[in-house]
Amino acid sequence: MAAGTAETTPRLPELLESGWRLLEEVEASTEPSSGAPALQDKVRRGLDLLQQAARGVAQLDLFSQNEDLEEIASADLKYLLLPALLGALTMKQVNLSKRLEHLQSARAHFLDFLKLCKNYQIGKFHLPPTPESPNENEPTESTSGAGPAGRQSSLVAMASSRQAKIERYKQKKEVENRLASVKSYLESGQAEEEQIREFYMLQIQRWITTSLEEIESIDQEMVILRGRNALKQALAPPQTSQRPRTAMKPFILTRDAMQAKVLGAGYPSLATMTVNDWYEQRCKQGIMPDKGKPLTTAAYSLSRPSADLSEEELQKEQQEKKVEEDDEETLQKTRAWEDWKDTHPKGYGNRKNMG
Repeated sequence: MAAGTAETTPRLPELLESGWRLLEEVEASTEPSSGAPALQDKVRRGLDLLQQAARGVAQLDLFSQNEDLEEIASADLKYLLLPALLGALTMKQVNLSKRLEHLQSARAHFLDFLKLCKNYQIGKFHLPPTPESPNENEPTESTSGAGPAGRQSSLVAMASSRQAKIERYKQKKEVENRLASVKSYLESGQAEEEQIREFYMLQIQRWITTSLEEIESIDQEMVILRGRNALKQALAPPQTSQRPRTAMKPFILTRDAMQAKVLGAGYPSLATMTVNDWYEQRCKQGIMPDKGKPLTTAAYSLSRPSADLSEEELQKEQQEKKVEEDDEETLQKTRAWEDWKDTHPKGYGNRKNMG
């Protein structure tokens, strides 16, 4: 026997009726989008009211597994609907990032309602299977094979499911017609206890059909959402941990310190560095071999002048060697040539190939 009745808490009927009314307003809304701010505000307020009512019912311990349906007071029957109403309002929430979470929560509410009805033996129905453990009667990979027996089993299951949907639809229409006639007595205020009990029993039967349909729809949508999330993860590029490369400060190489002083870098914002300075820096960093170590065959072959060099390239190389040896005459010629290039633009004195 239940420990108490709902009437001991005055606010409990108001919480249920207000939350239920908000759900009906949301379902009857003519807003073009279910995500309209006004509608979502009603959804949030309705959920809050119904959750408060559910906590109150749990505190009062209105329903027990050891009692029969006849032991529940007529005024308390409506509180059996709380899980179904919570599931319906949860489905009305619009948030794509939390859609899967909302579906799972709504399914749990609908399933709690169906289990409660099953416990009181209200209506004739089978509890829907959980996604993790499908019903043995449903077609699986082993029963829906390529053979004739598998195809026959699948066709029988489809026909059975279709017939169950037709029966539920007929029952729902019949219940709604009876509800319309009984509701007029309640609204007039002249309803007797028997009519009040009939009204809420019809509401419970209507929501049993609705809950079964909603759970079937939820299971289908969850399969789609999980498949889409798995595809996104498969298409996402693999994340590799790459060490960031340190940016090197730009510089210009010169052949020696004297050339760096005379010619300069040409770019005041860049640092100058001789070949020897650069080589010593690389040796300290462990990138280049030390001067005391012998060169490898490949390095030695690269350092030797090739026999195939042209006469012009040999002269240029000899001139560069003279500059490296600080030959005064060569330095003077080089400085004069560089000064001349600074004061004479390219093409100066070209009288034959003008234009």
